[in-house]
Amino acid sequence: MSVFPTVAVSQGEPPEPEFTTEYGEMSFPSQFPDGTSISLTQWSHFVPLYDEWFQEYAQRWGEAHNVEVSVNMINLADLTSTLSASIAAGEGATIFEMSAPPTAFIDGLQSLADVNEAAAAAFGERTGTCERSSYLPVTDMWYGFCHGWVPDPGDYRRSLWEDAGFPEGPQTYQDLLEGGTKIYQDTGIAVGVGMSPEIDSEFYARALIWSHGGSIQDENGNVTFNSPEVLEAVRFQKELFENAMTPEVFAWNAASNNQTFIGGRASYIQNSISFYRSAQESAPEIAADAGFRPGLKGPGGDVKMPSHVWFIYVIPNYVTDPDKLAAAKKFMLDLENNYANASYYSKFYNFPAFPSRSEQLFAEGGWLDNDPWDAQPPDKLNLLKTAEEWTAWLGYPGYANPAISEVYESHLLSSMMADVVRGQKTPEEAVEDTNAEIEEIFAKWRERGMVGGGGN
Repeated sequence: MSVFPTVAVSQGEPPEPEFTTEYGEMSFPSQFPDGTSISLTQWSHFVPLYDEWFQEYAQRWGEAHNVEVSVNMINLADLTSTLSASIAAGEGATIFEMSAPPTAFIDGLQSLADVNEAAAAAFGERTGTCERSSYLPVTDMWYGFCHGWVPDPGDYRRSLWEDAGFPEGPQTYQDLLEGGTKIYQDTGIAVGVGMSPEIDSEFYARALIWSHGGSIQDENGNVTFNSPEVLEAVRFQKELFENAMTPEVFAWNAASNNQTFIGGRASYIQNSISFYRSAQESAPEIAADAGFRPGLKGPGGDVKMPSHVWFIYVIPNYVTDPDKLAAAKKFMLDLENNYANASYYSKFYNFPAFPSRSEQLFAEGGWLDNDPWDAQPPDKLNLLKTAEEWTAWLGYPGYANPAISEVYESHLLSSMMADVVRGQKTPEEAVEDTNAEIEEIFAKWRERGMVGGGGN
């Protein structure tokens, strides 16, 4: 059954997709030569309706442009290895969609400066988290085209926190400790933040550190990890675990906090709204009890949450056919041009890299104020309107770079937290040891000219 032009919802459906031949200084044919084909490898979306929509959108785009389009959906955890294997083999998909900046593969990727410049000319202002996740200033290279991103709010059980004396949920990390402890003592329901080698645990560790005033690097690429602020964040996590958490978090995967919250066993998690969309169908009482907030304030009053996912298109160097390249680039630009559809069919999981392309999402009385996917109350998700203000990116406050990507892929921060909580290291030892590993990674990439700064 087609998802075009709309599915049955209450109001505000997106327009029919439109395909354009002119973007800035880039021009494309309306029809490509016979035999032109492109293939995409991208991750299976956390909101299944999006994949259904995207597959049909891709086929309709191909029919409109005389291009054979194939889409291969794979597990999120397999993205990096699949891209790596394809670059090594010199063959594979035309376009890969990565969920985090693939800067470690930059030598095997084509510059997409023309696509990014055309998009800026056509669509206007770009969201900062997308720019910082697709451009490497030290080499002046646009290694990817980031077409969208995902906010990562704090998610809490309203009834539990109201009973604990926090009717608006936790506002600060100190609230999380105090309220989470009371809830756990009274009900046995724990705070659900991970400390295992998976993306949600890594993002929680970064949010905790950033909101305490710490960071991995500064704006110029100098390592800044070994700091009082990072140490304070690690000490906090140890205290939180000892008072309000359970050991299951050491073995979690990327779906575990979602499942735990939906199952009624977590008072607070940090996650995108995909868990909420699932709960609307499978656990409506949990969905009704879910509250959202833009992360938690640290001791200095900062709130910084990572983007949960980035949608970053890259083209490997082995793609050389000019018609294939042109078709791939037009596909990227047309998708961004029609991003109201991507936002809508992802149930507002996908936010556009260029806000102008999904105006209904942010408008007064628009989708986030009056959710067509039956959120109750209808404005339940409207705090996401301000998400860019409290969202950071891998590499914050600098740019994503190969060293930052390797630190992320190595799960150093979640492992550090787990070592301290399990008593295997003191907070001081863990921070010093992790800093040494980070310094070594940065030095390696700095030697290759991929990281700025001059060391610590």
